[in-house]
Amino acid sequence: MLYASTRNSGLKVSSAEAIVKGIADDGGLFVPTEIPKVSLEKISNLANKTYTQRAKEIMSLFLTDFSAEEIENCVLSAYNSNNFGSDEIAPLHTLGDAEILELWHGPTCAFKDMALQILPHLMTCSIKKCNIKKEIVILVATSGDTGKAALEGFADVEGTRILVFFPENGVSKIQKLQMLTQSGKNVGVASVYGNFDDAQTGVKRIFGDEEYNKKLDSEGFRLSSANSINWGRLLPQIYYFSAYCDMVKKGRIKVGDKINICVPTGNFGNILASWYAGKMGLPVNKFICASNANNVLTDFINTGIYDKNRSFHTTSSPSMDILISSNLERLLSDITGDEKGVSGWMQELGKNGKYEISPETKKVVSERFFGGFCDDEATKASICKVWNEHKYLMDTHTAVAYNVYEQYVAETGDKTPTVIASTANPYKFNSAVYSSISPQAKIENMDEFDILDALNRKTGLEIPKSLSELKTKAVRFDTKCAKEDMINVVSGMLGIK
Repeated sequence: MLYASTRNSGLKVSSAEAIVKGIADDGGLFVPTEIPKVSLEKISNLANKTYTQRAKEIMSLFLTDFSAEEIENCVLSAYNSNNFGSDEIAPLHTLGDAEILELWHGPTCAFKDMALQILPHLMTCSIKKCNIKKEIVILVATSGDTGKAALEGFADVEGTRILVFFPENGVSKIQKLQMLTQSGKNVGVASVYGNFDDAQTGVKRIFGDEEYNKKLDSEGFRLSSANSINWGRLLPQIYYFSAYCDMVKKGRIKVGDKINICVPTGNFGNILASWYAGKMGLPVNKFICASNANNVLTDFINTGIYDKNRSFHTTSSPSMDILISSNLERLLSDITGDEKGVSGWMQELGKNGKYEISPETKKVVSERFFGGFCDDEATKASICKVWNEHKYLMDTHTAVAYNVYEQYVAETGDKTPTVIASTANPYKFNSAVYSSISPQAKIENMDEFDILDALNRKTGLEIPKSLSELKTKAVRFDTKCAKEDMINVVSGMLGIK
């Protein structure tokens, strides 16, 4: 299995090289040159296996340069009861006609753990395969959850350093504390004055700076990424296969029945993983793309025009506060197979902030995807409704997905069994969640930990230890910078003059 750039199919590398490099030399994203198929018979067999067994079998289809032993070591090191609280890893919770896929039982209470607990193991294995002697510098821009999950995964991993940039006022207080208190000798954190897109653009600019990369090389460093631009981030998101298998085991569906998949979406990585699952043979009827007030993807799905020239909204679902959805490039590459067209669209996005896809491509997108969005008021209303009716507590991002799922059903009448990706523990966004189910509460003078306790008293749900412990952890990082100064911050963190 080889991987090629979305902008130049002639740039082909192995899976190990794709994982180490993170992004192609031409600025494109690595995609598999072929999509392996999984038969219904295979899915039926997977239904009787554990999460780790399913992960090994699906991931091995893409990691053909890894041995079975290497894949098993990576999977078992990541997906275990020590990291995820039980061997179930990604459980389903039935909520009416939908199945909530809980992806937040890992150490940082967010779905990013599903990929970032295994990526360091894939990375270190790939480094050895590629015979790389330089220290790998993982450079990350985060809208909240990726940063902490990447820091947690790579902390003190031999042969690596990890540097994370986040928007100063674009993450929740809990998310910020999780990053600023991160332990580890090889970690660095800085905030950027601006939004996530500013941080992401700054990181991409550093990757594309040839002179700076030559300087890093001379100092013994090599850049890589833990953002979802890295194929090693998408591959572990095999949990849609696992969810389907669990629905079969629960008797909700039979093998071969189609399901819908609804995902709260910002950078388009999580929903892209479900698209690839569908291409592999998972029976999917509709991909429901749920956005918050930053509804650039909703408009794209409905019009075929991607236009980031709009107001940026800071919302209660900050991990989705994104106007440049990087992984959309991979979808367009897969649909069209037209590297020149994709490259042209990306150039238009960089130059004018917008592009329009061809009518043929738009037809595929509109047929396979449903795009919807909801604002903060509707998000809070959904959290309150689900709590009052089902005594199930959702975080803000999951609530966006649930709200858009209800929009889809109301608009189409489609009652196909649906998996809704639940991307974070509700305690991670405690202020918004608590005020949603206790609208009369006065939280203005309460700190984050008072709100954690209040939410615990209200719901009886256990506060994750990793969040409650933040109260006594020392803040280690206080660097703040303009987006133009990010490259200097990287040099400072690496001790380069």
